[in-house]
Amino acid sequence: MIKPDPKRDLKKQMKSAARLYAVQALFQMESSGQTVEAVQREFETHRFGAIYDGDEMAEGDVTHFRAVLNHAVNRQAKIDQMTDRALVAKWPIDRIDPVLRALFRAAGAEMVEMVTPPKVVITEFVDVAKAFFPDGKEPKFVNAVLDHMAHEAKPEGF
Repeated sequence: MIKPDPKRDLKKQMKSAARLYAVQALFQMESSGQTVEAVQREFETHRFGAIYDGDEMAEGDVTHFRAVLNHAVNRQAKIDQMTDRALVAKWPIDRIDPVLRALFRAAGAEMVEMVTPPKVVITEFVDVAKAFFPDGKEPKFVNAVLDHMAHEAKPEGF
């Protein structure tokens, strides 16, 4: 029997938090016009582990956060094209909700530029969608779009 490793669980939680923060940071960059450096600094200094109304925010994996954020910015055109191909023709990426757009960019960055298995990326970002849209249909939509993107990005992963 394998014993749970609290350090591994903590590392996984920190990566999950980094993904959520990356989506928030990409959304903030798009809505405010701030640079990736400014937003990255703000999140690392003021958001990771911050306490809001008595609730402590999770500590994020800084390395993972930076990698997702930077890959999303540097490969945005490629990721947006991949997302467009996964969306129905009537809904190009510039017409979808900006939170979903940020989510697809973060997930696409991890699929295209990082070694995370596609199924892990899909599961993690569907969970992020559930955090933003707890009662909506968006998580199922995210699952379908990310599945299509993953097949394109890493067909060998399935």
